[in-house]
Amino acid sequence: MPPVEVALLTLPGPWGPYLVAATERGVVAADWAVTEEAVVAGLRRRLGPVELTQDGAAAEVLAAAAPRLQAMLDGKPVRAKTIPIDLADRPRFDQAVLGAVQAIGWGETASYGAIARRIGAPRASRAVGGALGRNPISLVIPCHRVIAADGTIGGYGGDGWIDRDHQLARKDALLRREGVTVERRPGEERRGEERRG
Repeated sequence: MPPVEVALLTLPGPWGPYLVAATERGVVAADWAVTEEAVVAGLRRRLGPVELTQDGAAAEVLAAAAPRLQAMLDGKPVRAKTIPIDLADRPRFDQAVLGAVQAIGWGETASYGAIARRIGAPRASRAVGGALGRNPISLVIPCHRVIAADGTIGGYGGDGWIDRDHQLARKDALLRREGVTVERRPGEERRGEERRG
């Protein structure tokens, strides 16, 4: 199998550097404050052999998406669907969930159950949460817009590198940037240091 060409770009973001990887089909990975080595290792686990490139189709996709990605990071409304993504390696269920989430507009939210219904699996709200926890394209696929059925914040960040409280604080801050206020469940406190933007 020939290696998959991947272009990388790091953009400044409100919670540290935001590293984005793209193939010729679209953005394939994006996350906050991760190393290039970690992203490449993750892509190799997902895609097999990977060849980094600074030109070619992957670099063109990334260059075209960069202004919209930076606008998102700057807290400006951007239709996430205008940024091409590459989820070809993901299971079909995850692709359906992540596609439905990418369609949630700026300043809007949907519950895990609503996403399950949108993809034709009305009893799969917990599985929707699992798919969101595996989202390889943070922010572009706006998982922060998915909340619990009771209107509280729900979860965020899968098994990311920061603790649950910081993850929820980031989700809260992202929603507030969009003019959305969502309460935490009783007993969960907000952390002030993550409320930027």
